[in-house]
Amino acid sequence: MNEQQHAAVTHTKGPLLIVAGAGSGKTRVLTYRIAYLLQQHHAMPQNILALTFTNKAAREMQDRIRNLIGEKATGLWMGTFHSIFSKILRFEADKIGYSSKFSIYDTSDSENAIKLILKELSFDPKEIKPKTIQRKISDAKNQLINPDTYKTKFVQSTLDDIAARVFEIYEVRMRQTNAMDFDDLLIKPVKLFREHPDVLEKYQDKFRHILIDEYQDTNHAQYKVTKMLAEKYENICVVGDDAQSIYSFRGADISNILNFKSDYESAVEVPLEQNYRSTKFILQCADSVIKRNEKQIQKTLWTNNAEGETITLLENFDERDEANRIVNHITNLKYRQGYENNDFAVLYRTNYQSRIFEEAFRRKNIAYQLVGGLSFYQRKEVKDVLAYLTLLVNPEDEQALLRIINEPSRGIGNKTLNDVIKKARGENKRVWNIVNNVETADLYKPAKERIGLFVKMIDNLRAELEGGVSILEVTKKILDQSGYMKALVEENSAQSLTRRDNVLELQNAIAYYQQNTKNPNLASFLQELSLITDTDKYDENKPAVTLMTVHASKGLEFPAVFIVGLEENLFPMGAREGEEANIEEERRLFYVAITRAQKHLFFSYSKMRFKYGEEQRQARSRFLNEVDSGVVRTETGATIFQNNSVDDEATDPSMEIEYDWKSPITSKKPSATTSSYTYEYDDDPFRVGALVIHSTFGAGKIVQRNGSGNDTRVVVFFKNRGQKTLMLRAAKLRLINQ
Repeated sequence: MNEQQHAAVTHTKGPLLIVAGAGSGKTRVLTYRIAYLLQQHHAMPQNILALTFTNKAAREMQDRIRNLIGEKATGLWMGTFHSIFSKILRFEADKIGYSSKFSIYDTSDSENAIKLILKELSFDPKEIKPKTIQRKISDAKNQLINPDTYKTKFVQSTLDDIAARVFEIYEVRMRQTNAMDFDDLLIKPVKLFREHPDVLEKYQDKFRHILIDEYQDTNHAQYKVTKMLAEKYENICVVGDDAQSIYSFRGADISNILNFKSDYESAVEVPLEQNYRSTKFILQCADSVIKRNEKQIQKTLWTNNAEGETITLLENFDERDEANRIVNHITNLKYRQGYENNDFAVLYRTNYQSRIFEEAFRRKNIAYQLVGGLSFYQRKEVKDVLAYLTLLVNPEDEQALLRIINEPSRGIGNKTLNDVIKKARGENKRVWNIVNNVETADLYKPAKERIGLFVKMIDNLRAELEGGVSILEVTKKILDQSGYMKALVEENSAQSLTRRDNVLELQNAIAYYQQNTKNPNLASFLQELSLITDTDKYDENKPAVTLMTVHASKGLEFPAVFIVGLEENLFPMGAREGEEANIEEERRLFYVAITRAQKHLFFSYSKMRFKYGEEQRQARSRFLNEVDSGVVRTETGATIFQNNSVDDEATDPSMEIEYDWKSPITSKKPSATTSSYTYEYDDDPFRVGALVIHSTFGAGKIVQRNGSGNDTRVVVFFKNRGQKTLMLRAAKLRLINQ
């Protein structure tokens, strides 16, 4: 360890702030600090609480500690905030009105519950979006604002008023159905500790050493609950980098790290400034960007690594050009320097940008993995089976019950379900109470019989589970007795067969859990699945190029990184005049992206981009003007469209060129130094170089063409109107005989 790392590891008493710059070895420091506490400070593993933001980070630290000190690490409380505090809540749930078998709602479950409440309040979920209400409630919870306070102090619009009404019912409904959402896993412990000081003191005495990773990403609830736990002994060590605070949209508060030394007057600050990850040029580039932020802890990163290659800035005509050129650079780096696919990452600001890169990689047969797309565990068929399993653990879970009571169809229609829900609300009972006593309900007789059969199936399966039948066997019985698998097989479509394969893959996951868990139980398995994050699904050993948002890339590193879409209103996104705080976070996001790179870094932007169905001019990101120009080289190159290229002058709309619009334009031929290709449009007459007439713009020449089928676009230079980009199918061009 270097001197700063050693100081951070050996300071074991009192509050400690470790300001860990990107690539400075913070995981190593946390690992060695815990090992030092156990071996040299003689702390007991059960007295150490280590909180992270991803399961991946927790597993990595646990593995490293075991490698250092072996079985002495057994008993550590190490994991994500949500996993650790859900564990505490399982032990103490009865003190706040829950049972230990409470369900955990993910975002989609919460939105479905809110959608149901909106309908009960006579609002149309198509007009009042459940997602919007969910975000408002989540923001309030993370600030520890309860429904009463929200209703009296935070209603400033009609939408706020609706949110307040939903919030109040939502909280009651969650308690009734013995369910907690992600936010509850953080705020319920605060409630628990406030209302039960003896419980707080028990956990204060238990967790005498508290370590928090990525402290700059904590929200108010996380700040509050850890401060309560640390109050008695103040042996709290937080590690973070204010320059990497990028999650304000989900409640992260950068002031938590900026004000740490105010919260703990005796706190010691140790900066980690030596970077072990990146080349000097990459580090110089990152420093030139982040130094423009005003709100930050001053530090200067440095490295003994090589100077490295300059950063390459790719100027592209449009997003297809961008994707194709990046594919070519990846291919060239693999050929010249022996890199594998998993050495590359393409980072973008928003998920929708991935599509064009996926298409480009598929055309070139380059394997890729998409991080942040639709999760396996969010697929309908997987959530259906998990809902069946959830009902075995927690029959009061209303969302699980309503999801699968008629899935597959067993003749229990919407009218019947609405009558059941109405009866439950009118009698202030849980929906399960009504279906479990359906013989007393005023329902259509065949519907009562079908509901009765469903309840009997669930009760029998629960009895088998409690009687010792394995999770996997119970899952197979669910699929058989419910008719779920039979329905997928009988549908016999490509989609249904894919869904069947996903259900089988879920069974594989269950089998793996059973084989690798000491005391497997269904409640723990469901909890593990509910707390999986995007980053947890990333497989660094998979031989594939990684496509992910910059937010998802936090904590990762790659030999070669491409940061794409560096355009105004895309990256930075939504920047408006006067919103400097927003711009500072966007700049921190750019800094995070830069510092993922070890050896090769590429910036990329497009001059044109399709938005809302039409092509629009793009302005390059202001961040590109902030980068130290001494470490960047610009590459314009030939513009490539789906294996085709045209002359540079014909692809750059910013160039003032007097076209001789009657002379032919010839495509470049392949050579030893270029990956260009000739055009081949078969019998299509609207080729590059063709002379055309447009009813509005007059005569012109096609100077560019890309896309295929209905998506074919042409760029036409019109003699009297300049350059225009047109959809070929809608432009109604006519050829001029040449």
